Amino acid sequence: MPHSTRGNGDDDGSGSKSRSRRIIRWFQKLLRIRNGDSSLKESLEDVIEEHDASTEAMAPQERLMLMNILHFGDLRVDDVMVPRADIIAVDESDSFPDLIGVFHSASHSRLPVYRETLDDPIGMYHIKDLVGLFTNEHDIQKISAATIADLRRPVLYAPPSMPVIDLFVKMQATRVHMALVIDEYGGTDGLVTIEDLVEEVFGEIEDEHDIEETSRIERLREGDYVVDARFEIEELQAETGFNLVDEEDKEDIDTVGGLIFSLVDRVPQRGELIKHPCGAEFEILDADPRRIKKVRMRYKKQSPAIGTSKTSMALDG
Repeated sequence: MPHSTRGNGDDDGSGSKSRSRRIIRWFQKLLRIRNGDSSLKESLEDVIEEHDASTEAMAPQERLMLMNILHFGDLRVDDVMVPRADIIAVDESDSFPDLIGVFHSASHSRLPVYRETLDDPIGMYHIKDLVGLFTNEHDIQKISAATIADLRRPVLYAPPSMPVIDLFVKMQATRVHMALVIDEYGGTDGLVTIEDLVEEVFGEIEDEHDIEETSRIERLREGDYVVDARFEIEELQAETGFNLVDEEDKEDIDTVGGLIFSLVDRVPQRGELIKHPCGAEFEILDADPRRIKKVRMRYKKQSPAIGTSKTSMALDG
């Protein structure tokens, strides 16, 4: 996670003072909240809305963070976890040069370690511990498996339904900042780091090693898009103007890949063409046996905008 430092004289402008005074007045309003019919959270939201309507409007970033904090307690671990298909991990049998190679390509400071499969996790490695083994270039090849194993650190385990605030407190108390999400059968379902939790309040955090991602949706021409399968359905609907997901399915479908999977109940193959009831067509541009990676969406603007209820699906094949 990136850290920044600034001198005492870097934040002495009138804008910062004005912002501080606004925040103090905002908290004074919070202290005057009395118990009533509505919940405390609803009362806090009302105060934020009331403040936004005043002449001294809260900065968008301040408002967003405060609202994120209010709803942080509603999140579960499975709302924020990195899914299993996206986990980068290392095998306990990997050599030291192999480990360094994986850390370099992944650009992560921590990686989980497994024995044979990801369903048998045994800890994690921290890049700082591995870097400490360096003495000179010739010693790298001599580092034994036992030496590497001694550097293994523990990880936390959490069920998908665990509230994220409970996991955050546990990470603080144990000083272990990585948790593996374990399903009811003991299999690995996902991964959560403390950075994932902090980002739910402050937004995406990128450090010097993060490569700026290109847009996950590319408009080729009217009604023709290339879309990352992890692109959120809500954003795609806003872009195209189509209602791609019924109300009953909103809780279960978050991404383009999830939408396509719900239409065919399987992971489609590269080159496959799948029709949506609204008239849109999804061509699978890239996929592997476990997941869809990239799709091309085509649609005609005059097509009726309807949802994805399986009772109304009309699919090819």
